[in-house]
Amino acid sequence: MPIGVPKVPYRIPGDEEATWVDLYNVMYRERTLFLGQEIRCEVTNHITGLMVYLSIEDGISDIFLFINSPGGWLISGMAIFDTMQTVTPDIYTICLGMAASMASFILLGGEPTKRIAFPHARIMLHQPASAYYRARTPEFLLEVEELHKVREMITRVYALRTGKPFWVVSEDMERDVFMSADEAKAYGLVDIVGDEMIDEHCDTDPVWFPEMFKDW
Repeated sequence: MPIGVPKVPYRIPGDEEATWVDLYNVMYRERTLFLGQEIRCEVTNHITGLMVYLSIEDGISDIFLFINSPGGWLISGMAIFDTMQTVTPDIYTICLGMAASMASFILLGGEPTKRIAFPHARIMLHQPASAYYRARTPEFLLEVEELHKVREMITRVYALRTGKPFWVVSEDMERDVFMSADEAKAYGLVDIVGDEMIDEHCDTDPVWFPEMFKDW
């Protein structure tokens, strides 16, 4: 059985014949990105760089970000979130599998009305934790203060984008809160559950998928 990234035939604009290109490169050309691992510096730089490039290449067409991630580093997740708010195209966020911790924050950062969860997806939010705690006591106390500020900032973003009162989000973030797709929609983390879109567009083009999927 083949191991590694699968390759698919793809005709690069201007070429007469298709060449074999790895699957993710084809998807990137179609403005479709994937966050399918723990959020660390490398994957953050990869995703933010692609978002900026695609925005420069075409500032109008939507970008699709599929998410299946257990979360990860706080600052790295915030970098992806801020980039999503900065680039000019609308960003669809689509959760399949799981969006936990900072991945749920990124899911929340999609364009309002364009945040989607697949029917069996799971979404989890909780309070941020620091990876800095290797310092001695004085530095430790400074980091606790900084983490408190970041926690308040993230809570305000959740409250603003879900429409929930600040105190409700703050209490919910005191523990791990797991939600189904329908529960995440009721909470305001996503706007649409995937099967609703399938039902709505079953007789028309699947407009919520990237353009390339319309020929499938």
